Amino acid sequence: MATVELNKKMWDGNYEWIKQGEEWSRAWGGSEAQWSAAIMPRIHTFVPTGTILEIAPGYGRWTNYLKDYCDSLIAIDLSESCIKACQQRFSDSLHITCHVNDGISLEMVEDHSVDFVFSYDSLVHAEADVIEAYIRQLSRKLKRDGVGFIHHSNIGRYQQIFSEIEKIQGTMRESIVNKIFLSPKHWRASSMTAELFSGFCDKYGLTCIGQELINWGTDGLLNDCFSLFTPKGSNWSRANRIIENTDFMNEARLIRKLSSLYSVSSIPDENKIDPR
Repeated sequence: MATVELNKKMWDGNYEWIKQGEEWSRAWGGSEAQWSAAIMPRIHTFVPTGTILEIAPGYGRWTNYLKDYCDSLIAIDLSESCIKACQQRFSDSLHITCHVNDGISLEMVEDHSVDFVFSYDSLVHAEADVIEAYIRQLSRKLKRDGVGFIHHSNIGRYQQIFSEIEKIQGTMRESIVNKIFLSPKHWRASSMTAELFSGFCDKYGLTCIGQELINWGTDGLLNDCFSLFTPKGSNWSRANRIIENTDFMNEARLIRKLSSLYSVSSIPDENKIDPR
């Protein structure tokens, strides 16, 4: 299981952060392309806004873009080294505040102060107990019409499949896992599902208004989920809309292809001009 302790050990010690997280955007052709073509289209309705809370920013791969869409941004991570990196990287952005937490607590955030909460490509490693703790607190931290967008694991949906696979002996087991995923489980939290996330929201006075189940890093299972949520009774409230997107990695491949033509990074530095 991806416990808080293991996450802290991984991101605050074992992992070297040589490319500052850019390595996880390679499938999209880089973070610029991934942000513009994969992330922004999913959150554009909710930004710009007043206060953004980003949970688990790492070295600030998405903070770099979020900062331009808010009046203030609060970044919280359990990794002290990640927070130090963000403080250094965004030292000129006075509207950003960074905090180290214990992997669960949001006590440093004022109640009813957050317009938009965001977490992407990080809380997939958080087990159900951690996600529940965050949802419980976010029910107080969000403003009445606040909205959250959280990327989390859905691998728990397939627990029975993996239980059966674990019974298989030898190299055949690895072969089966690779055939299903095209790569291993990506260290996804095994106890978390989209259904659980929606249930946590309902339990703590929030409501899930949209869930996109995706095949991250695989052409097989829907191992991840993007969940949209808001306080019950907010202007964004509606019945939950669930989409099973088995074309997510096809989308990534197309974005990567287009990035070589349209992204700023595709233009030599000496030729770049200010579009304004």
